[in-house]
Amino acid sequence: MSLNGLQIEGRDTVTRVAASVDTSLRSLQAAADAGADLLLVHHGLFWGKPLPLSGPHGQRVRLAMEAGLNLYASHLPLDHHREVGNNAMIARALGLEDLEDFGEYGGRKYGLAGTLPRELDLQDFADRVQKLTGEICLVHSGAHPFVHRIGINSGEGAGLIPEAARMGLDTLLTGEPEHKYFHDAFEYGLNAVFAGHYETEVFGVRALAAKIEEEFGLPWQFIHQPTGL
Repeated sequence: MSLNGLQIEGRDTVTRVAASVDTSLRSLQAAADAGADLLLVHHGLFWGKPLPLSGPHGQRVRLAMEAGLNLYASHLPLDHHREVGNNAMIARALGLEDLEDFGEYGGRKYGLAGTLPRELDLQDFADRVQKLTGEICLVHSGAHPFVHRIGINSGEGAGLIPEAARMGLDTLLTGEPEHKYFHDAFEYGLNAVFAGHYETEVFGVRALAAKIEEEFGLPWQFIHQPTGL
């Protein structure tokens, strides 16, 4: 589990914000070069267990501290958030109605399920998602030629096909596929649309940074470093 919140404390005063999906040497350096005081990320550096400050991990921490960067991470809370979260932003962009909780992990549901205003052909839906994310979608057609009731779980959600089937959904929209779940879509008779782990998780950090600008007047920029995964 991610350590959510302020992972590295930098300068006392924040005047400019950068946002990035991942924390890497490149994203940290880009934030520093942009004059940011705060780097807001979805995937931080600390995940609930101690790690030695050596190798690339140590270099990342050293770079952030030398640059005076504050590093703030929000992982599952930013998937779940109903205003600026990844899943909420995707649902809003797709125009989903009658939203309900979906996507159980650790006893809590972090995704969303909803209904399109009208049915779409599966390929038309995949094309619409591709325009939204910029990622070419991998589509597993599980016998539903049309898309109407959708479950959304950004990032990693291939294992949620059984839950989606129990809820009577016809399509799962998530980030990356996993080999061990390959047959589930076909055997449960459910469509699965994989739009990229990275590309389904750009929405939350951008929306949160925009909210910070709205609330505090702090300018921000998005550091786009797609992984293709």
